[in-house]
Amino acid sequence: MDILGIDIGGTGIKANIVNSRTGKLKAEKFKIKTPNPATPEAIIQGLQQIIEHFKWEGKKIGIGFPAVIKNGFTATATNIDEQFINYNLKGNFEQALKCPIVAVNDADAAGIAEMSYGKGKGVKGLVIFITLGTGIGSALFFNGKLLANTELGHLKYKKSVFEKYASNSARERLKLSWSKWGKELNVYLNHLYLLLNPDLILIGGGVSKHFNQYKAYIDVPVRVETASLLNDAGIIGAAMSAALEP
Repeated sequence: MDILGIDIGGTGIKANIVNSRTGKLKAEKFKIKTPNPATPEAIIQGLQQIIEHFKWEGKKIGIGFPAVIKNGFTATATNIDEQFINYNLKGNFEQALKCPIVAVNDADAAGIAEMSYGKGKGVKGLVIFITLGTGIGSALFFNGKLLANTELGHLKYKKSVFEKYASNSARERLKLSWSKWGKELNVYLNHLYLLLNPDLILIGGGVSKHFNQYKAYIDVPVRVETASLLNDAGIIGAAMSAALEP
């Protein structure tokens, strides 16, 4: 089944048509900038642009969204406008886009794809999947089953939370060298290990492709690897999530 998968992030919105049974992309990826401010109205306009680009009318759409999502409502708003707190995303988006919508947390979506078609496939025990981008997204899997809506990037650290120091945007904002940023990331990964004792940590997001620049500063007593699907994981996982719902 072909489904339009959309990955909404704090910086960009990416989309592609996905074969939800194989995880293969069917077209050329289309990307637009996340509007600023990222209000519901502005996000909807961006999604309408994507639908028009793919000529995707009336068919199911899977959306990875940077928020805790329960029963179609967004309970939080991470790196998007606060109007999305307690927002009826499914209902309002379906009405505006005239397409059936399935929305999941964006990191959960990326994790679903990596656990199905990437390095997490078949791994037993606890896998922590994190995305390092505008913030830090997280997805937990135990024996392949998702524990949805974790926000491990918001664990307290220094004067704020870890994503203010160990996300890719923090590296850029604070003008950190790879070594300094890698050491901050290492503190974060060791904190996750202390709390959860995972069997594998997978790193996704755009900065994962630069792993060779900072891997020398990562010293965690568990296997740490980059996600194989890289920045397409969110698109693929969003489409897969939509395929699972009737």
